Amino acid sequence: MLFIVAALLLLGILLGAVAHLPLPVTLIAAAAIGGWLLVFGLRERVAHGRDH
Repeated sequence: MLFIVAALLLLGILLGAVAHLPLPVTLIAAAAIGGWLLVFGLRERVAHGRDH
């Protein structure tokens, strides 16, 4: 849960900085966050599947 809060905080900071960043940097940051969340979600799904 703490990781999700940290990701949302980082996303909020990046969204505030989007107005000052070039588009390619913004897209790279968005892809990195999206990839991290995808990996996190897949790991949680696999871990949850093993418990049940």
